[in-house]
Amino acid sequence: MLTPIICLSESLRQFAESFRGCFSQRQLKYFVTVLLGLVECQERRTLSGLLRRVAARVSLSGLSRFLSKWPWSESELAAMWQARFRARTAPLVQAEHARQRAEQPKRRGRPKATVVTGSLIIDDSTHAKPKGRKMKGLGLHHSTTEKRRVKGHSLFSGFYELLGQRCPLAPQMYRQKATCEAEGVPFQSKIDMAVEQIQTFQPIEGTHTHVLIDSWYHCKRVRRAAQERGWDVSGGLKSNRKMQIIEADGVRRCLNLTKYAAGLSQDDFEPVVWPSQRGGRAIYAHIVRTKIRKLGACQVLITRESLDEPLEQVRYWGTTLLDADIQTVVNVLAIRWGIEVMFEDNKDLLGSDHYQLLSDKAILRFWTLLACVSVFLDEQRARMQAAQLESHVTWGDARRAIQDMHQRN
Repeated sequence: MLTPIICLSESLRQFAESFRGCFSQRQLKYFVTVLLGLVECQERRTLSGLLRRVAARVSLSGLSRFLSKWPWSESELAAMWQARFRARTAPLVQAEHARQRAEQPKRRGRPKATVVTGSLIIDDSTHAKPKGRKMKGLGLHHSTTEKRRVKGHSLFSGFYELLGQRCPLAPQMYRQKATCEAEGVPFQSKIDMAVEQIQTFQPIEGTHTHVLIDSWYHCKRVRRAAQERGWDVSGGLKSNRKMQIIEADGVRRCLNLTKYAAGLSQDDFEPVVWPSQRGGRAIYAHIVRTKIRKLGACQVLITRESLDEPLEQVRYWGTTLLDADIQTVVNVLAIRWGIEVMFEDNKDLLGSDHYQLLSDKAILRFWTLLACVSVFLDEQRARMQAAQLESHVTWGDARRAIQDMHQRN
């Protein structure tokens, strides 16, 4: 059944209205159509699929031109939703500082400085397009689900998490060097993108930022870019990274993480809780303060699901939190899993890989509009979760609530 725009929920109408400055009057109608279509569509989120769910006076050709040719700025749209996020979370930051000050014990001297930490999480996701022929930006990218390289697009993105609120970063398309040469565009590696994101990102005033990455991005350039801004860095480490150890006679030598883990006994691991939406699960972990080659001083965390787990399944992590205890480091690293959930929600709920667009500009704009919808869903999720007092609410729950409201309207 088609959903008329006149049945738009009040919350979605007000959300779309806040972006009026990014579009002309004609473009705004297509913008609202895409937002409503992404919320309502239950089939593949192609342009035709979106129009089959919305009763509006827009055409397929007009929607195609809206994405590929009409003059509006996706960077300006991202700046608008980030400004909206700052305005929404700034009072929460001040309230959290006040709460921490109120809980400090009374004692002589200057009170301890309060800290509110936000997490900047960066990663990429492969969108397989095996039948793509004339799409711009196609290349061979590794797919974690298929565990091999597949033909498709690589979406570089992430989000900023602060006090349970999330704000997606502006999406970018990563192209391999051969693809850039064939299409005549400048090449930018994933590391270049990550460094640029760290250098240009503006966190909320009065907060400390912690960059969370996987092993692919955990390198000297990324860590240096974060440390130049006074930020912490945590993330995965590849098993062949070299670490420094000090022998009993004081001699220093380097060995890779796998060899170090192989020399640990079961008594060297202690049980910790890895946080999750279901309340957490018990794992075993070992932590050591050392130096990693080309990274510098850090704490290395080694985790395993069970004490009998084979060495091939052991995972390695590094963090600049040099004085943190083992459970604190685990709690920080667990936050990074949120980006994997976000990429899955983008594909399953919003169809970020359903597009059949040919131009790279149209694909990037589709991803940008999809990120804009995710901002709306996260706002609704946060409101619902606050109203239900500690109950976990997902994007899917928020989306179904909005769909029910449209049906009642």
